[in-house]
Amino acid sequence: MGAVVLDAGVVIAWFDADDVHHAGSTAALHSVREEELRRPASAYAEALVRHAVAGSVAAARARIDAVAIRIDAIGVDTVAAAASIRARHRALRLPDALVLGYAEVIDADVVLTTDRRWKRVSDRVHVV
Repeated sequence: MGAVVLDAGVVIAWFDADDVHHAGSTAALHSVREEELRRPASAYAEALVRHAVAGSVAAARARIDAVAIRIDAIGVDTVAAAASIRARHRALRLPDALVLGYAEVIDADVVLTTDRRWKRVSDRVHVV
């Protein structure tokens, strides 16, 4: 396996032991720890919102950095891919389309998410 894209939901659940997806997210992250873990900056921001409210962004960033998750800027190719995905799947939210567009642009092998609806959009998707 090569690049693995992480959706915000996976990281959010990993941080929160009470989250229904915590065990699945933790196991999934453990199973891909030797792979190249990547996220678009938009998904990184999504995962930090709760921590910003709680005043713990620095701690959250340190925990993410310890796992060596590469964070990439959202470029015009990702934006165009996200727009095309969103046009085909109107119920998909733009932040979700950005993650899937990013995965398409970098030709990721896998996208890990907690959202089952994504399986209809891409065969790269693995739901934790």
